[in-house]
Amino acid sequence: MASIKSLLSGFLLLAGAAQALKFDLEATSSYHGNQRRCIRNFVNRDTLVVVTATLDGYKGDGMNVNMHISDSHGNEYGKAKDIAGEQRIVFTSHHDAAFDVCFENYLTGSKYVENPRRHVELDIDIGADAKDWSAIQATEKLKPLETDLRRIEEMVGEVVGEMDYLRAREQKLRDTNESTNNRVKWFGMATTFLLIVLWGWQIMYLRAYFRSKHLI
Repeated sequence: MASIKSLLSGFLLLAGAAQALKFDLEATSSYHGNQRRCIRNFVNRDTLVVVTATLDGYKGDGMNVNMHISDSHGNEYGKAKDIAGEQRIVFTSHHDAAFDVCFENYLTGSKYVENPRRHVELDIDIGADAKDWSAIQATEKLKPLETDLRRIEEMVGEVVGEMDYLRAREQKLRDTNESTNNRVKWFGMATTFLLIVLWGWQIMYLRAYFRSKHLI
């Protein structure tokens, strides 16, 4: 039993080893245009996503930070304006698509800012990592080992789903490639046939022309 717990703990530790993304977001004047800082990630359809952004500073410090989340299909999952401290947006994806988490930082002009930048710590949890397993354990009255097994089961299911998606995408690309090759082949054959017909017509026309001029 101890070895199983040790193995599960190691697996969960490896799965949750990803660190939050940290960067500085410089502020610009609003008349300088729209300057966004975006982070892109991919998610499968109907997948739970939790985006947590932690920023330093405070409201009214002369900077205004906005956060916007949307995917490549045009779906908008959340907008937050003038954020400071911790901001969390939870959504379920509508498509197999990439989504962008974008930040904007503007100077409000209300006060002088000596160091016009905000430090951002961004954490994106997808699928099994996005669920509150402590709440699930308490609600369903699960043992810690059962909770770990449930979490691993869902993570493995996500990996299998991702592999199925990649396999289907590969098959679609292969079918498209074969279809394109067939079209190119038939186009080449039609072009060759047309050139042969045109060559034969030119020979017949020139022969008739020279005979009409009594040259042959």
